[in-house]
Formats: sequence, C-alpha cells, structure tokens
Amino acid sequence: MALVDGGDLVVKAIKREGVDVIFTLCGGHVQAIYDACLDENVRVIDVRHEQAAGHAAEGWSRATRRCGVAVVTAGPGVTDAVTALANAWHNKSPMLVIGGRSPLNRFEMGALQEMDQLDLVRPITKWARCVYETKRIPEYIATAFRHAMTGRRGPVFLEIPSDVLFQKVEESEVYFPERYRPEGRRYPDPEVVKQAAALLARAERPMVMAGSQIYWDEAHEELRRLIELLDAPVYLNAMGRGCIRQDHPLFFSRTRRTAFAQCDVALVIGTPFDFRLAYGRRFGPEAKIVQIDSDPVELGRNRDVDVALESDAKAALQALIAELEGRSYRHSDWVRALREEEDKIRAQREEWENSDRVPIHPLRLCREIARFVDENTIVVGDGGDIVSLASQVLPINQPGQWYDPGPFGTLGVGTGFCMALSCVYPNKRILMVNGDGTFGLNGFEFDTFVRFGMPVVSVVGNDRQWGQITVGQKLMYGKDRVIASLLGDNARYDLVVEALGGHGEFVTEPQQIRPALERAFASGKPACVNVILDQEPPGLRGGYEFM
Repeated sequence: MALVDGGDLVVKAIKREGVDVIFTLCGGHVQAIYDACLDENVRVIDVRHEQAAGHAAEGWSRATRRCGVAVVTAGPGVTDAVTALANAWHNKSPMLVIGGRSPLNRFEMGALQEMDQLDLVRPITKWARCVYETKRIPEYIATAFRHAMTGRRGPVFLEIPSDVLFQKVEESEVYFPERYRPEGRRYPDPEVVKQAAALLARAERPMVMAGSQIYWDEAHEELRRLIELLDAPVYLNAMGRGCIRQDHPLFFSRTRRTAFAQCDVALVIGTPFDFRLAYGRRFGPEAKIVQIDSDPVELGRNRDVDVALESDAKAALQALIAELEGRSYRHSDWVRALREEEDKIRAQREEWENSDRVPIHPLRLCREIARFVDENTIVVGDGGDIVSLASQVLPINQPGQWYDPGPFGTLGVGTGFCMALSCVYPNKRILMVNGDGTFGLNGFEFDTFVRFGMPVVSVVGNDRQWGQITVGQKLMYGKDRVIASLLGDNARYDLVVEALGGHGEFVTEPQQIRPALERAFASGKPACVNVILDQEPPGLRGGYEFM
C-alpha cells in the first residue's frame, strides 16, 4: 500500500508507452511531474522556451515513431507551445503536450495564469481534455496516446489542474490501462488494389511521388521493390527523403515538374495535394492518379483521383506488389529522358557549387556541407532558401536522416528537433542547416545543448535577410521597396554560441568552409559555423515558388 500523487501517475503512465524523456520549461503548476521523473528514471530536458519543448517532443516522435511528450506550465506556458502543436498537427506527428492549469477550487476566481486553454488548442489537436480526478490520470493518458497514435496521427493535449496533480491517492486503487489501442496495419480493399494495379500495369510513363507516410509506416523497402518492379522514377519529399538511396537508378529529384507534367499515371503515397504539389495542378490534365493515404480526408482533396486507397503505406505497397509481380514492365525511354534532364541541371549547378565567389554562393556552401554528411549523420533543416538548396545537394540515403519543418513552414523547429535526436541517437552526428533569420527564433537553445552535452553543429547560411521574403518583395514592388525583411550586417551568431559555452566559427571565404566545419565537429561541443552568403546569388531565383 503506497500513496502517490498525480505526478507519479503521469510518469508511470507515459513509461508504459516507452517514453523515457520529457521536454519542458519549469513551472510551478507541473513540478510534481519532474519529481516523479527522478523516481522513475525518466530524463528531463529543460529548455529556454516552451516552443522548443514542443518541437523536441515532435522530433522525438519522428525519431522513434512513437509519441513524444512535452510538459508546460499553465497560461503562457501553454500559449508558448501552440506553435509546436500547430506544426505537429500539419505534419500529422503524434505528440502529447501536458499542460498545467490553475486549481479547480480557484477556477474563475482569477488564479495565477488562469485561462481557457482547451478552446485555444482544440483546432490544432486531435483531442484535448482536462483531468478532474487524480485517480483517472492514467486513464486519460492512455486515451491521449490512443488518439495520437491511431488513424490520422497527430498532437493531443491534456491539462491537469494543479490541485488534481498534487493530490495523493492510494496507488492500489488506481486503474492503469494496458491494452487500450489497436496494433497492426490497415490494409486496403483488395478490389481497389486491383484497380490501382491495372492502371499502373498499363502505364507508359509512370511516376511515384512518396512522402512522410513511407517513413512513418516503415515502407521504404516496399517502395524500393515497387519502383524496381514498375521501372518507374520516384520523387521524395518531407520525411520520405532518404527512403530511397540517391544512387539508385530510379531516384530523381530535379525533374519533378517535368515528370508531373508528362506522366500518364502517377502513384502518390502519403503526400497531400497542397501547395507543394500546386494543389494537384502540376499533373497533366490527362494523367491518371492513384493515391494512397492513411487519412481519408486527403484522398481526392484539391484534385480528382482515379483510384483512392485508404491504407497504411506498407500494407498498400505489399498488396500492389503482390498484384503486379510476375510481369515485366520496362520504361527505358521515359527513365532515360528524365535522367538526361537531371544530368543537365546538375551540370549547370556545378559551376556554382565550385564557385570561389565572395560573398559565398549558397550552392558552394551546400557542396561543402555535403562532404560531412555520412551514414552516421542526421541532418535537420531549419530555414528557407538555404534549406531548400541543402535538400537538393546533401546526400540523404537513409530513412529518418532528414528532418525539416514540414508543410506548415514553421521556422525555429531545428533546435528542438536536434535535442530530441541527441537523446534518441547519442552516437550519431547531428548537423543543423540554419537560415540566419531562423537562428534568431530559438538560438538560445544552444544553452540547452551545452547544459546537456549535445554536440550539435549548426551551419548558418547568413545572407543578412529573410531571403524568401526579399525575393518576393523585389519581384512585386522593386528593389527600392524592400522593407521589414533585412537583418543586421554584423550579427555574429558564432559569438553568441561561444558565449553560451559552445564553439564558434566565422566564415567569409569559400576556402574557409571545410576547415571551419572540421574544427566544429572536432570540438565535441555544440557549435555554430556562421557563413556569410551572397544576398543575390547568380543562377538562383529563390523565394516562394508558389507565390
């Protein structure tokens, strides 16, 4: 017989889901949870801003394919975490945010940090509730995980009033759910699979567009088998990057628009028809579309599709392979034409990747960074144009090797993602590609890296501007009308990191890049390599392509 408080029940419940770390910024409303973490050997990573705690929880979810946990205090602690919740919502990333709340016995009396938090977060969560009884905390935690991890994955929110959290109860009287959510895969309708296979079998110019669901459903091996069976080019985005090696003869990255416009059958897997695919309008009007998604709401959104499969990606690809194998599909002319165009684009960019221009061309920086990305390196992109270019140049050859903000376009995610990755993969190198604007959002999390011994290396592409905005302003209004998008010429982000206890490098010439990166990785400390880039690099347009 033992008395436990609500904090003990929270931590015992999250441990049952395999959660071994929480991300937080300390607050009095939730401190009982921290104390319980000491007893249960759950690591506590305390950050400098709750937004970073939320991003770290999403990063942990992505890295483990489970549900990460952030704990934030009431009121401003919750509001600070809203951006992270919204980002996870758009990424369909499972994440549990536990928020403190003013005590029930002081509700609507003007207690410290009292507010209606549930109505605030409901539009950007799958499920949001308040716990009113201490004994029911494990039940609510289990329900939260069930909502986060089933169907359309996504973030959930659970608030626990401080008097409920701190109250002690008899542990033997508490019910801990054990088998409370389904396991296994969702398989598609066999008849619909036959329809999809028939379209793909008749294709003369097939293509595959694969996104984050390939990663979440661990379907990379099935994706490789399918493209080889169909002899079809594949394009990847978001967490799909790395699910096919870049040296695979059917991997393509620079000819997506051509393939979309000229294909006669497109297989789209776990990639919504949002702005990244021009709402489906990039496909030719006569193209047949087969779409696979675990979220039925995405099927046929913005673009009519010929066959829609609501399914786990791995299950759907297994079913398609079984239906298609045994026959020969060859599209050599189609693949060769795309490869020739890819090679032409690559050759055009080599001039800038090898450029000795000063200020440094961003493609030269990306080429130098690429030399440091090996099989043991995870890359986190957090920025605008520099991250877009890095995604095209860096060798990403493994599932889960690339992290970017996702379709919500949230800047400032990188430091949170990096601290999560450092917890999950302490023996891997974590490389963050930053824009200089982005660094200003959550750059003080380098203090967190220092305190917890996380040797993250950040390369800041410093063009002294919010580059994607200035490009658009110049095109729309003229060069003399640029406003609210320029940054300081003397921002020494490297010195900020040094002042926080890390390692800093300042680079102004191309020949300095490689030695600076070598010293940064060798330092064994969190490091910032601050690289001054050309504000108007030749050969690149930049900016938002969808404007």
